[in-house]
Amino acid sequence: MTDHISPGGSGRIGTQQVARIGYGAMQLDENIPADDAVAVLHRALELGVNHIDTASFYAGGEVNHRIRKALAPYRDDLVIVSKVGAAYTGVGPVPLTAAQKPAELRAAVENDLRQLGLDTVPVVNLRRYDLGPAPAPEGDQNVGLDDQLAEMIALRDEGKIAAIGISSVGLDVVQRALPAGIVCVQNAYSLLDRSQEETLDFCADEGIAWVPYFPLGSAFPGFPKVTDNAVVREIAGELGATPAQIGLAWLLTTSANTLLIPGTGSIAHLEQNMAVADIVLSDDAVARLDAVTAPGQGPDYAASLSEALREAAAT
Repeated sequence: MTDHISPGGSGRIGTQQVARIGYGAMQLDENIPADDAVAVLHRALELGVNHIDTASFYAGGEVNHRIRKALAPYRDDLVIVSKVGAAYTGVGPVPLTAAQKPAELRAAVENDLRQLGLDTVPVVNLRRYDLGPAPAPEGDQNVGLDDQLAEMIALRDEGKIAAIGISSVGLDVVQRALPAGIVCVQNAYSLLDRSQEETLDFCADEGIAWVPYFPLGSAFPGFPKVTDNAVVREIAGELGATPAQIGLAWLLTTSANTLLIPGTGSIAHLEQNMAVADIVLSDDAVARLDAVTAPGQGPDYAASLSEALREAAAT
C-alpha cells in the first residue's frame, strides 16, 4: 500500500492524462430512455469526466451507439476505453459468453470502431476469465495469453487501437503481459475485497493505471456491499456524505494510479459520484477504513459468483 494521498486531481492511462473520476457507461442500456442516457453523458463531461469506459458487448452495442449519439464528434481530451473478450447473448442474469479467440477479439474491436464512429479506440482492455466472476472458458475458448496479446499488438500496430489494457487477471498474468505495453488493469477491488492488493502495488510501481470494478462490492444480490458496512456508514454520517461516496473516496486514497469509473443512469447519482473528488478523509478515517479488511484478503467473489451464475443458469 502506498502513502495516502488527497482524492481528486488527475492521473494517467498510458500517455493520456485523465481525471481520476471517470464514468462507466454499462448502465446506459435499453432499460433507460435514450434521451436520458444522452443527458447523463452530457452532464458527465460538464462535470469534468474525460475517461469513459464501455464495450461493444454492452447491450449488444446499444451503449456504444448512445455514446456516439451524445458525444460525437468527440473532444480531443476524451479517452474512451473499451474491452474485448466477451460477446452479448441477451440471455440469463449475465447475458454474456466468452469470446476469447484472437479473431473474436479483432471482431469486437471492429464493432467498437463502427458503433462509436472512431478511427482508433484509445484503449482496449483484454478481458480474460482468470479471476472470474464467470467460470473459466473451456474448449476452443481456453486461449493462451500469448496468442491474445499477439492479436492485440497487431491491432495496435494497425492503428485500430492506441493502447492495450488487461482485465480480470492476477499478478502473474499482468507481469507476463507487461512487455506488450499494458497501460491499465481492471480488476475487482473494493474496501471489502482487497485480494488483488499485490497487483495494485505492482501497477503503481510500473506506472500502470489501476481501474477497479465492483468498487462498492459485488453488484450481484446476496453479496456484501461496501455501503452496508458499519464503519463506512459511521464515517459517512460524520462527514455528511453518502456511504457510496465514502467507499469511492477510500479507493482514491489507496494509490495515486487508481482511477474510478463508477456507473449510473441517474444524473443525481452521477453528481454524487463526481463530488467524491472534494471529500478528504482524515488519517483517522482512513485507518478505520483500512482496518475493515486486511490487505490481500476479502470475500472470494470469483468462486462465489461463478457458483451463483451456474445456479441461475440451471433454473
